Amino acid sequence: MIFAKVCDYFNYLMKEKSVSQAIEFRRSVRLYDSNKSIGIDNVKKCISQATLSPSSSNMQLWEFHHIISNDNKEKIIKACFSQPAAKTADQLVVIAVRKDLWRKRLQSNIDNIKKSFSNEEIQDPKKEKKALFYYEKMVPMVYFDSLGFINFFKKLSSKIYGLFKPTYREVSKSDVRVIAHKSAALAGQSFMISMAGMGYDTCPMEGFDSSRIKKILNLPMNSEISMIISCGIRTKKGVYGNRFRISFDEVYRVH
Repeated sequence: MIFAKVCDYFNYLMKEKSVSQAIEFRRSVRLYDSNKSIGIDNVKKCISQATLSPSSSNMQLWEFHHIISNDNKEKIIKACFSQPAAKTADQLVVIAVRKDLWRKRLQSNIDNIKKSFSNEEIQDPKKEKKALFYYEKMVPMVYFDSLGFINFFKKLSSKIYGLFKPTYREVSKSDVRVIAHKSAALAGQSFMISMAGMGYDTCPMEGFDSSRIKKILNLPMNSEISMIISCGIRTKKGVYGNRFRISFDEVYRVH
């Protein structure tokens, strides 16, 4: 009887779950079973699904660094202060924010728009013109930040224009940085839910030496590390206590 229940629980953990089940299953796991591997291709599949996450203006200013070699893994673990969530993980995924690639990602969007509207079935000159105006004129205005004066001018213009009608106000260099990190965080959550859907565990970590991480991964210094996600299969002691959330009434507002 006990053996049957254990088997049923194991099958529940390993079978693919619904989105709701995956959200319930996901916990930040600090200790993984070092005797159990989750497979490189499985993690890669979940990273692929994470790239389907929404991003501001579809700029996709992210990179996913899948750490599988023992050498790089040990270096990353050390840069994560050898915390148990990293040290016992089967694999690691580093999500980098690549705001420095905005011009390249912008051009990819422009090329995609032109290619899409070249299809005879969906040709619409007005929509194409509007879409190209947004990516060729509006987006560069937000992302261009070479001089401090330009940054100040963008913020001031937004405030003045906003006196007369609703306007977009997140135009400064720091605003765009936040936007890029939000998009990366959305992708990180998608990855963890995808992993949970397959019965695998994760832990998003913010405790790391970002400069050393970038050096290990040969990333430029103007890139940033959003988070490092450890992956594996939890042990009984891997989850520290019952899930705690403050009262829903404290965070939920109806207007």
